[in-house]
Amino acid sequence: MEWSWLLFFILWQMMTPSEAAAIAVGGGVGINIGNAGGGGGVWVGGGVNNNNNNPIQSGPSASNFTSAYTALQAWKSAITDDPLGVLKTWDGLDVCSYKGIFCSDQQGAMDPSNGPSVVAIDLNHANLKGTLVKELSVLTDMSIFHLNSNRFSGTIPDTFNDLSSLQELDLSANYFSGPFPMVTLYMPNLVYLDLRFNTFSGSVPDGLFNKGLDAIFLNNNQFEGELPSNLGNSPASVINLANNKFNGNIPTSFGFMSSKLKEILLLNNQLTGCIPQGVGMFSEMQVFDVSRNSLMGHLPDSMSCLSDIEVLNFAHNELSGVLPDIVCSLRSLMNLTVAYNFFSGFGQECSRSFFRDVGFDYSLNCIPGRDMQRPQPECSVIPGRGLSCLRIPSPHPLVCGGALSGNLKHNQTSSP
Repeated sequence: MEWSWLLFFILWQMMTPSEAAAIAVGGGVGINIGNAGGGGGVWVGGGVNNNNNNPIQSGPSASNFTSAYTALQAWKSAITDDPLGVLKTWDGLDVCSYKGIFCSDQQGAMDPSNGPSVVAIDLNHANLKGTLVKELSVLTDMSIFHLNSNRFSGTIPDTFNDLSSLQELDLSANYFSGPFPMVTLYMPNLVYLDLRFNTFSGSVPDGLFNKGLDAIFLNNNQFEGELPSNLGNSPASVINLANNKFNGNIPTSFGFMSSKLKEILLLNNQLTGCIPQGVGMFSEMQVFDVSRNSLMGHLPDSMSCLSDIEVLNFAHNELSGVLPDIVCSLRSLMNLTVAYNFFSGFGQECSRSFFRDVGFDYSLNCIPGRDMQRPQPECSVIPGRGLSCLRIPSPHPLVCGGALSGNLKHNQTSSP
């Protein structure tokens, strides 16, 4: 995850050469994120051999280790294949010496007798095969749980709602299945949820988009059904729902909230209907990809408000009409793809895109006089010709910001 690596780099710059060398050999450190994590600042462990400068507590503090030891040993028993030998170090009460397990450094803590506690598990790319166990829920100081690129299967235990400090949950690229794991909605400090490349199925709950997540990755699963109407409520900066089986319309309320959304990827689903005018409300959006769906109609005028947009991908849909100059003139645009649609033309500003070094793919549309277009018989019947998409009737240029929000809400409430 990019921002975790940035934190790692900052910490690296603050270390002495000997500390940095120890980390390079042993497996890593972490930084407490926010106020909900392990509370110790620098993490120790992950297979790093402890030295006299950073002793592991013993004696009365062993109670922390006992519960962590019991939980981790229960999990170890549920792991049936360890081809890289990661779990060979998982022996003895000193769980901070286990590879992939990181503990808080309790030096200077109010009550050092409590000893270190497990604040992170990072077993990315360990190629482990097994299941999760309910006993892991005793690790209530854990703020990061990363299992990217393993072979874990089954479901997420309901007891994980006890992980009150958890902020990052990455279970991507595994074999987890079943319905959306509702337990994730009850983790109070979760800000990063990554479930991509599994086989979760069924619908996605409305509550996901009311939760204070900054990143939502559900792509490459088997989720289906309509997108929740409160999709735009999410405060997330990144939402990736690509490569699933979502159907129906993009909610008309999409964009009406004060979201700081920067990237949304809805590609390769089964979405139909119009692209809602509310898209223009995401003035900070940088990537909007709805390619490989069955969207129809025109591009909304409100797209002229996407002042920070860099990538627009509408390829492989059934969109039509004239590609408006307001889209091609977006100042930050770097790539515009409208291939495999039914657009009938574009204006001068779109023609100038080539001179602005903007990638512009308009192949296989219905644009007269242009190369690589659909054969005429395909253009004689435009899909969705009778589809009525909401537009803002105004002879004047669209005004972005609060005025746009007011107009959109008025048109939504007054439309039949």
